[in-house]
Amino acid sequence: MADKSAKWEMNKEGKYYVDDQCIACDACVFEAPNFFEMNDDDGHAFVKKQPSTPEELQQCEDALEACPVEAIGNDG
Repeated sequence: MADKSAKWEMNKEGKYYVDDQCIACDACVFEAPNFFEMNDDDGHAFVKKQPSTPEELQQCEDALEACPVEAIGNDG
């Protein structure tokens, strides 16, 4: 389970975030490329945009479910 006290500062403020358990597997970027991006310098993903429609929310939920280390959090 993601820990909001360990989320990356570069996450866009809002409901979804990526924490420091991310292993840079690209699953979230594959599932929701409009919302997740890789920081190749530090080797982790982050939320670059928060969803605003039901379809976008579903994409982010799909990314959350695809994360093998549960590094994506949902504060909603």
